[in-house]
Amino acid sequence: MPESGTAKRSASAHIACVGYAAAAVALFSSLALPRRSPQENSPQATSAAVGSQQNSVATFRAHSDLVLIPVTVTDSLNRFVLGFEEKDFQLFEDGVEQNVAVFSGEDAPLSLGVLFDESGSITYKLRTSRKAAGQLLNTLNKEDEAFLVEFADVAKVSIGFTSDIVEIQSALEKAQASGLTAMLDAIDSGLREMKKAKNSRKAIVIVSDGGDNRSHYAAAQIESLVREADVQVYCMGVFEPSFSFGLTPEEISGPRLLSEIAAQTGGRAFAAAVPGDMPSVANRIAVELRNQYVLGYYPKNKVRDGKYRQVKVQVSQPPGLDSPLKAHWRLGYYAAAR
Repeated sequence: MPESGTAKRSASAHIACVGYAAAAVALFSSLALPRRSPQENSPQATSAAVGSQQNSVATFRAHSDLVLIPVTVTDSLNRFVLGFEEKDFQLFEDGVEQNVAVFSGEDAPLSLGVLFDESGSITYKLRTSRKAAGQLLNTLNKEDEAFLVEFADVAKVSIGFTSDIVEIQSALEKAQASGLTAMLDAIDSGLREMKKAKNSRKAIVIVSDGGDNRSHYAAAQIESLVREADVQVYCMGVFEPSFSFGLTPEEISGPRLLSEIAAQTGGRAFAAAVPGDMPSVANRIAVELRNQYVLGYYPKNKVRDGKYRQVKVQVSQPPGLDSPLKAHWRLGYYAAAR
């Protein structure tokens, strides 16, 4: 992945700011080549200097008290900033600094869920939605796994976890648009399926134009479920302008709801101005998922009270890098209950 800017931290380490367009080109150019290993896909593999300790795939041991926080760092131009080390981060829970026990800047294996809208409102966007989802799936490595939830009047897990991406792409090619939109039910189905994930890194990508009008679940219920889950949520779609004539209250509030859900998890909601922009939005999400740090810690607060705990991440500004940094992370989690 080409570097679009560097700032020297020391004689042995550099920060690489990767532009979105350049990153996307490099990522998707690799699809015509044999599969790269996760080591070659890692953020540190694109930095100017790579420590020898970065040559293996990060693995995380399951532990009931370990909290994992994915973090994405960008500059003011929305370019990824790479090359940070554990010492460059500070991690806080409810205002109390925590000790980082697990750190990785590598492209660790990913469990991905695709939630695909097939309601009637997506009709003229269906072709580009398929293409966007397909491009996202094409970026998966052999260690990754994925599942598919299709939703319209009802939500269903049509393809469970598999490493056979062609199976999911074939299902998407058969999709037909009709009916209403049970998007919140689809998120619930996706979170349930994600409990079967074999990888520690988990992400759900919702492909929809927003505006739930069929779900049994309420927005508040789903927001609570998302905060409980150790899953990043990303959203992409073409949303009608809020001032458009004839929009329902659900269609107006849908994009905002998706953005709130995504932000809670450290993910983001991306809107395409027109359907043709959706594949580039998929590129953006794919590149971001491959350029993340993971911070893990054992909370100093040992009380198992089931309460929500807020998490904050701070990253050091590298000397010589003038552009201010912005970090995106999972905003909190629910502690275990007795």
